[in-house]
Amino acid sequence: MEGLPGESGPVGLTLALGRLRALGVTGLRVALPAPGHPLGLSGPPEFNARALEAEEAVVCHGAALGLVPEVYEAGPAGDVHVEVVWHCLPVREAPPADVPSLGEAERELAEALRDATAVLSRLDVAGSGPVAEAAIDAYRARSERGREVLAPGYPPRAVRVLELGQRVGLLVSLAQERGPGGAVSSGEMAARAEALRPVERTARRAQVAAYNAYVEERERGVR
Repeated sequence: MEGLPGESGPVGLTLALGRLRALGVTGLRVALPAPGHPLGLSGPPEFNARALEAEEAVVCHGAALGLVPEVYEAGPAGDVHVEVVWHCLPVREAPPADVPSLGEAERELAEALRDATAVLSRLDVAGSGPVAEAAIDAYRARSERGREVLAPGYPPRAVRVLELGQRVGLLVSLAQERGPGGAVSSGEMAARAEALRPVERTARRAQVAAYNAYVEERERGVR
C-alpha cells in the first residue's frame, strides 16, 4: 500500500491494515462508481476521479481515508504476473453517495428486473443461447461451491441481496455483449440501452449495500 500516513514508502497489506486500525479505522466500505454515478463515494474530487478510473474503491470508516487499487500486469502471455497496489488518499467525511438500505436494494432489484425483462424480451435481446447459458451455469457453480459470498456475521438479507445483485449484473453483461441482437432499428437499440442502464445501476447499488451492511449495522448500534 502506498501513501499510508506515517509511512515514507510502500508497505505490505498486513502491516497497512494494522496501521489503519491504529489510525482509528473500524470498518471498510466498498464503492463501485461508474461514469455519471459516484456510487459509494463522498469526495474530494481527486479521490473520486481515481476511484472512477479504477471503477472501485474502499472508504474507511473511523478515519478520513480511502483506498484505490491500481493493477499492474507483467510477463509473457500465459505467464502473466498480476500485482495490485492500493493507494491511500484523504477522503471527505460525509455519507457515501447513493447507497441504499438492504430493504430498498432488494425492492429495487425486483422492480428493475421485472421492468427490464419485459422490454428486453419484447426486443429479443435478453441474454440467451449457449454462451449465456454457460455463463449462468458457471455462476451457479461458483455460488454453490462456496455458498459463503460474504464473511460470517453478515445478516442473511445481505447475502440474499448480494447474490441477486450479482446475478442481475451478470444478465446485464450478457445482454450488452450480445451486440445488436434482435434490436434491428436504432430506436430499438436505444430502447435496449435505456432498459439496461437503470438495471445495471440498481445491481451495483445492491451489491454495495450488501457489502457494506455489516459496517452500517455497527454504525447504527445494531451489533
